Amino acid sequence: MDYRLLGTSGFKVPVLGFGAGTFGGKGPLFSAWGHTVGDEARRLLDICLEAGVNLFDTADVYSDGASETILGEALKGRRDRAIISTKLTLRVGDGPNDVGASRHHLVTGIERALKRLQTDYIDLLQLHHFDAMTPVESVMRTLDDLVREGKVRYLGASNFSGWQLMKSQAVADRHGYTRLVANQTYYSLIGRDYEWELMPLGLDQGVGAVVWSPLGWGRLTGKIRRGQPLPAGSRLHETAGFAPPVDEERLYRVVDALDDIAAETGKTVPQIALNWLLQRPTVSTVLIGARNEEQLRQNLGAIGWHLSREQITRLDAASAVTPPYPYYPYWNGQFAERTPPAVQSTSSLGDSR
Repeated sequence: MDYRLLGTSGFKVPVLGFGAGTFGGKGPLFSAWGHTVGDEARRLLDICLEAGVNLFDTADVYSDGASETILGEALKGRRDRAIISTKLTLRVGDGPNDVGASRHHLVTGIERALKRLQTDYIDLLQLHHFDAMTPVESVMRTLDDLVREGKVRYLGASNFSGWQLMKSQAVADRHGYTRLVANQTYYSLIGRDYEWELMPLGLDQGVGAVVWSPLGWGRLTGKIRRGQPLPAGSRLHETAGFAPPVDEERLYRVVDALDDIAAETGKTVPQIALNWLLQRPTVSTVLIGARNEEQLRQNLGAIGWHLSREQITRLDAASAVTPPYPYYPYWNGQFAERTPPAVQSTSSLGDSR
């Protein structure tokens, strides 16, 4: 297993992390993801730890907290070997303060998460979304307090826009609070919006990407093909409405390129899609999920080898889209001579960080 720095924290994480969203199986969304519990969960963690995958990501909303509970139980007796990542701020109850990044909700949420996870600290705490109703100064002060109290070690955000993430950093710098070092973000061959604004910000601010849904919400599993119906066992039957949208023709173009490279390398479509992500700037770790041991072992096969430069170029071309204003002038080279350094550094996106 290779390890990379989590942003500019000085803390190293494995290039692959395990997403525990399949633990619990409660609710219309998470029941479609998986129903892993008990001995099966412990077995998946055994395999991860043996392979050096020691980062485990969850959230308080995953299966109404059951994911955290199952993860905590499965890690009992080996907490010191694990990096635990969790998230707060999404709604977890019917009360008026059961959502958001208020001091009340963050403090209460941490206490509940610590209890479910059976630990006295969280390695990486991320805000699950930006709360526009709570002043950023209050949010960052509360997070800093949690770090100083030893309940949290590193901080991150998830699903933030560029200005929201940058404002949080600016407030932290102004007041001497703990900065954000991670951005848990949606990124894949069929979801490259991260590159337009958040990737340059990550390079500039030392924020490492923690990639979620690297297989495009289950679309890059190798089971979806042009001109064929959606497989009966695909979770997209139940979860497509929650998924980030993607143009079908672009999806099929990417799948065609993945199929060609799979034939050349002997690797699977998911392994190639994951390996491509590991070559991208700012990526600290890619979260893989698995409903069973077979899926987990296949995803672990994404490391230990590298796509060629020519293969990366073909995948780049197949998945490319014209970025929105104001990014496209830099993307197509119109203003190359005056392109800011942070944007220039993304022009060769196949370079590893």
